[in-house]
Amino acid sequence: MGFPLYLLTNISGKKYGRFANHFDPMSPIFTERERIQVLVSDFGLLAVFYAIKLAVAAKGAAWVISMYGIPVLGVHVFFVLITYLHHTHLSLPHYDSTEWNWIRGALSTIDRDFGFLNRVFHDVTHTHVLHHLISYIPHYHAKEARDAIKPILGEYYKIDRTPIFKAMWREAKECIYIEPDEDSEHKGTYWYHKVL
Repeated sequence: MGFPLYLLTNISGKKYGRFANHFDPMSPIFTERERIQVLVSDFGLLAVFYAIKLAVAAKGAAWVISMYGIPVLGVHVFFVLITYLHHTHLSLPHYDSTEWNWIRGALSTIDRDFGFLNRVFHDVTHTHVLHHLISYIPHYHAKEARDAIKPILGEYYKIDRTPIFKAMWREAKECIYIEPDEDSEHKGTYWYHKVL
C-alpha cells in the first residue's frame, strides 16, 4: 500500500503547506510546466480504468485479474524490491536534520547489479546513485553518465554485486533499525543494526 498511498497522499514525501498528491495538476508538487502533463496523465489513467471496466464486462473479472492484475502486482513487487535494495545496506548512513544536506542525502543509496535484469529494468538497478544526483538523465544515457561520475565520486560511489535474493535476505536480517554512531563526532549520523 505504500506506493499508492505515496501517490494519493504524498505520504513520506516532501512536506508542503497543504495537501499534495500526484494526480492533482494544481498540487504544489508540480511546476506550471508540469501541470498539463499531469492532466494528460490523469486522462490516460481514466482511459485505462474504463478499458479495464470494459474488459471485465467482456471477459470476466478472473480473466482481467490473471491477464492484467497479476502482472501489475508483479511489477509493483519488483518496484518495491528495487527501491528497498537501493536504500537499505549496512554501508548506508542516515542523517537527522543536524547532519543532513542534499549531497549526503543523494549519496545515501547504493547501486545493485541485477544481472540480466539490469537491461529489463532499463538499467535503473545499477545507475541509482547517478539518479539521486542527476535525476533528469534519460535511462539510455545512464550507464555512460554513471561511468563518468564514478571516478569523481571515488569512495562515495557504492555498488553491491550480491545476487538479488541473497542481498534481500541479508538486508532483511541485518538492517533492522538505525542508531546513532556514538563514537563519531557527528551525532546526527545513524547506521543500520541488526537484532542480536
